[in-house]
Amino acid sequence: MPLNLTRSWSNEELEALRDTAVRFIESEMQPQDEAARHRGHVGHALWRRAGELGLLCTDIPEEYGGGGGDFRHEAVIYEEMARRGLSGMSNSVHSIVAHYFLNHGTESQKRQYLPRMARGELIGAIAMTEPGAGSDLQGIRTRAERQGDHYVLNGSKTFITNGFLAGVILVVCKTDPTQGARGTSILIVETEAAPTGDDAPGMRREGFRVGRVLDKMGMKAQDTSELFFDNVVVPADGLLGGREGQGFYQLMGDLPYERLIIGVSAVACMEGAYAATLDYVRERKAFGKPIAEMQNTKFKLAEVATQIMVGRAFMDRCVERIVAGELDTATASMAKLWGSEAQGRVLDELVQLHGGYGFMNEYLVTRMYADARVQRIYGGTSEIMKEVISRAL
Repeated sequence: MPLNLTRSWSNEELEALRDTAVRFIESEMQPQDEAARHRGHVGHALWRRAGELGLLCTDIPEEYGGGGGDFRHEAVIYEEMARRGLSGMSNSVHSIVAHYFLNHGTESQKRQYLPRMARGELIGAIAMTEPGAGSDLQGIRTRAERQGDHYVLNGSKTFITNGFLAGVILVVCKTDPTQGARGTSILIVETEAAPTGDDAPGMRREGFRVGRVLDKMGMKAQDTSELFFDNVVVPADGLLGGREGQGFYQLMGDLPYERLIIGVSAVACMEGAYAATLDYVRERKAFGKPIAEMQNTKFKLAEVATQIMVGRAFMDRCVERIVAGELDTATASMAKLWGSEAQGRVLDELVQLHGGYGFMNEYLVTRMYADARVQRIYGGTSEIMKEVISRAL
């Protein structure tokens, strides 16, 4: 059966935005996806085009160049990309960075960066993870030392989404290593990556270097890179919020937003994979009849459809709560935990229904299956989600 895709939080304006997003995705993203998967990134031009259409920073106030909407506007775009298995343009990370500026930046920082991000002129990244520090952010070793009117930044980061194309990076670092979490700050690093063409950044900031575009299991079109900072000079006014030692607080404050993005995308991905599988099993024949008519197929699809419908009800409620300013960290962690774990289970079942073709990259469910695995890792692992939820019980 086809799923009821009506959103409890939607309205006429949001559906008009959805139409715009779908046109952009189907006419400009999908045709370029295969090339982007081979290249390892989507290039700057696609970001600028999204900015021209008003599809970036849709929930940032208009006074800072954004769309003036709320989380629902962002959710519309995340859903339509996830439903088609398009992960190359990580506008979710871009939006998370924009919210760090909006929620924690100085007025000057907001006006300097947010309008350019909304136009797609600056792509945002946030550099937290290090080779020796993942979920344990207190273990980071990247250091920023104050020297007069500037900081000198040294260290390395890995698994940084948008790292290759980024024009502005929020770097989590230690400004006082003796203070643990209280000694953590976030520095704003402009990479000075003026594009020399559609796909290649130009001159890098002195001391800043992008390492490999990492070869990942999935999300092949999304640029995920290593970053190196070797005596990078950052002006003192490049400290996010203007006060040292606020980094850990800033990071924790935006976690519900980030984790709900993952949950919303997980359910939309399941919806898209279910629809593609429904088409496949109706056309594919075995033993003289469509495999959709076999009891095992019917039961598997019934189980999948039920999980998606239950997940949709929960995610829709979470969207309503975040718009109302009521989404707490534990509930957002539940959305991330349940959504990513259910996504893995559902995609596994749908790959199985494709038989041998489910192992072929030309099929949507195959790419989605590989992409889905990281959902249980980034944004806080499933194990960390359980720890966060258990503390609230």
